[in-house]
Amino acid sequence: MIIDEKTIHKVADLARIEIKEEEVETLSLEMNKILTFMEKLNELDTSNVKPLVYMNEEVNVWREDVAKQEITVAEGLKNSAVHNENFFFVPKIIESKKDNS
Repeated sequence: MIIDEKTIHKVADLARIEIKEEEVETLSLEMNKILTFMEKLNELDTSNVKPLVYMNEEVNVWREDVAKQEITVAEGLKNSAVHNENFFFVPKIIESKKDNS
């Protein structure tokens, strides 16, 4: 496949980038070099190569997700400015609109 001027403009349009007319020839040469390199890679025999999912074979060790009580409710509420036995009280920040009909 050869990248021509029309293809350069189409790719630039799809990528939503602006290119100057004097850049088109340079971009065409560079993109053709990339395609030539990709064609070289296609010549390699990769039939015995496992697909790469991660860069290494290490397995992440996850700990069990267990809910536990670290502090009591009273300890959690002791530095709160306003609270009742179980909950923090915070100022209301969303006001409801009243219908003026």
